[in-house]
Amino acid sequence: MKLKYVEQSFKDFWMSIDDHVNELGFQNRVFTKTGYIMWENEISVGILHYCVLWDNLPFLNFIFVKEDYRHKSFASQAMQQWEEDMKQQGYKVLLISTQVDETAQHFYRKIGYVDCGGLLLNNPPFEQPMEMFMQKVI
Repeated sequence: MKLKYVEQSFKDFWMSIDDHVNELGFQNRVFTKTGYIMWENEISVGILHYCVLWDNLPFLNFIFVKEDYRHKSFASQAMQQWEEDMKQQGYKVLLISTQVDETAQHFYRKIGYVDCGGLLLNNPPFEQPMEMFMQKVI
């Protein structure tokens, strides 16, 4: 599995997966190199997107692996490559989040992330289960 920066030519693939992004957001991912496509044997199998908080804290926004490629270590390989990329760029710690009712927290713990806080949005119309934050020193 290879992780490569997203390019304009893969807009349709990206937009078919990420319904949180509009045209401008996609262009930003390409320009800032904060979006990646996961590749296996020349087949695009998933995406990963992050942002940088406070100019020094990479925060994983979104990771997605297509159904047929799940449970085959693509997500853990993508995370490992992203972590190495962030380390090479000089970052020291990474941050991710997931809702407390989602199973992703178990995956993140398995690859070395530890709990470091939470955010509770309980006012209409924003109520949702608590968003838990996890970090990893790299």
